[in-house]
Amino acid sequence: MVLSGKERYGGHPICRTKSSGKYHDITWPDFAKGLHDHARGLLAAGFSPGDRAAIMAPNGPNWVWADIAIQACGGISVPVYHTESLTNTLYILKNSTCRTLFIWSPLIATELLQHLEDLPQLETFILLRGELDHRQVVMLKDFLIDENPDLDRELMRRLDSAGEEDLASIVYTSGTTGPPKGAMLTHRNFLSNVRACAQLFQLGPQDSCLSFLPLSHVFERMAGYYLMIHQGVTIAYAESIDSLPVNLLEVQPTVVISVPRLYEKVYARVMDKVVSGPWLKRKIFFRILDLCTVRITRELAHQPVAPLHRKLTDILRSRIFGRLRTSLGGRLRFFVSGGAPLARDIAEFFLAVGIPIYEGYGLTETSPVIAVNTPRAQRPGTVGQVLPGTQVKIAADGEILVSGPGVFQGYWESPEQTREALQGGWFHTGDIGELDAEDFLAITDRKKDLIVTAGGENVAPQILEKLLKTDKFIANALVYGDRRPFLTALLVPNFDNLSRYAHIKKIDFLTHCDLINHPQILALMRRRVEALQHGQPGFMQIKRFTLLSRDFLAESGELTQTMKIKRKAIAKKFHQIVESMYMQQDHGIHDHGFCIVDEPDHGK
Repeated sequence: MVLSGKERYGGHPICRTKSSGKYHDITWPDFAKGLHDHARGLLAAGFSPGDRAAIMAPNGPNWVWADIAIQACGGISVPVYHTESLTNTLYILKNSTCRTLFIWSPLIATELLQHLEDLPQLETFILLRGELDHRQVVMLKDFLIDENPDLDRELMRRLDSAGEEDLASIVYTSGTTGPPKGAMLTHRNFLSNVRACAQLFQLGPQDSCLSFLPLSHVFERMAGYYLMIHQGVTIAYAESIDSLPVNLLEVQPTVVISVPRLYEKVYARVMDKVVSGPWLKRKIFFRILDLCTVRITRELAHQPVAPLHRKLTDILRSRIFGRLRTSLGGRLRFFVSGGAPLARDIAEFFLAVGIPIYEGYGLTETSPVIAVNTPRAQRPGTVGQVLPGTQVKIAADGEILVSGPGVFQGYWESPEQTREALQGGWFHTGDIGELDAEDFLAITDRKKDLIVTAGGENVAPQILEKLLKTDKFIANALVYGDRRPFLTALLVPNFDNLSRYAHIKKIDFLTHCDLINHPQILALMRRRVEALQHGQPGFMQIKRFTLLSRDFLAESGELTQTMKIKRKAIAKKFHQIVESMYMQQDHGIHDHGFCIVDEPDHGK
């Protein structure tokens, strides 16, 4: 795929990376040379077909060169988040029996070298940046090999002998319910997803994509990397998550792939600015938003839109929402969202302002896309239609079952878990969903996350959590209530908005802990929760909640590297807080703040 791209796209940039304060292009011929240099280095080191090599680095050309060189040599790449914990890193390297490790950080390499007794099969560390004096460490400049006829012939021989059924990668799952599991993905798995998505989205060399989700995650790897290379799209690498606002202006991407957190933050920032602005501007904004929403509602229903209405909304979009578009680079055609549920009102807002978010759904084990909204078929509140070539059915208990060319081969060295996941020839996703007559899929919850109250009522906590997070003062939420008489929740406030509210109301505070325990703040949050729940049946209402002084953190073991909540870990950590909410005698809403003192008070 890469070598044919060199012939198709010539001197066009395949990617862009920032150094010395400026973005620099890497053309297809330069990229192909880098691939060959890396592959020769592996061959010279005795890398054999079927060998595993890990990559532990941030997004960038080095990650991509390593990945494709490993596969070109007939090997299997094993991505590891460069921010992964030492325990998980050692587990993945040992479980996958990697011989080679491409690593970015000399500090992390030094730490891993102290545990070589746990990694007897790991022979070589290829240090991508800096220097480190150790017999098993090779600096990148010493690893790369320029043209060599013998090595080049061997490389072409391996490429010619490779097949789509060969393993391309072992991708370890996030481990929300236990130790990471290595999903075995073939070249065919990935390519089937790439080819199907290429049919659904019009992408080409005229497009550019800003890459910032970790390449170790299969969503970014397929959609933001393999698909983009397949279509000749230029990939620009963001410096970091924090630098996104600046990088968006510099790169001016036409496509951005992200998890919902980015869209939630943009939406919250816009709405907060509007609501806190002058009364007249606020009325005008929402009136225009209503007009645009009417238009997109008719378009989604394939109903005609009056020419005057269409022209008027085009003008209003440009004038009223133009600043938002400019802040996102000014050229953005669309967003793609995955990894977690996207709130329907956020999807509808962006659609109304003319920047659609195409939400999809998938798992590591399905390479990853199962279903996705597209320019031709979009329905907010669903994850879109099932991907061409993929089959989905709903089991009797509501679980989503999948079959097709994207479904993985099984879990590495885990035959029992593989049999359980692939019962009856269908992959059991563990997600609960509904499939309508037009093949649109809606996800309602995780099968294992379903709450069954003491009264026998089934509650999908993610639905409530998504509802709570639509409030401008709530950044995150976790709902409890399994086998309990009523529901409770841990709530993380949006401290930017809450701090502004406190200043307006002249509420004195020094820290987040002061803020969440102030009676006026607790009263505000109680009113907001009650308003959000208005009209919900009693068993679906949260009776008590606790405000936390910081958000859930990956480094504290509360989130995965892809920002998914680890329910079991959080339930264990905050067990006493949850229990205290069930100790009151009456069932009215009781609320209080809890100051987390085991980590810094972020944003204090």
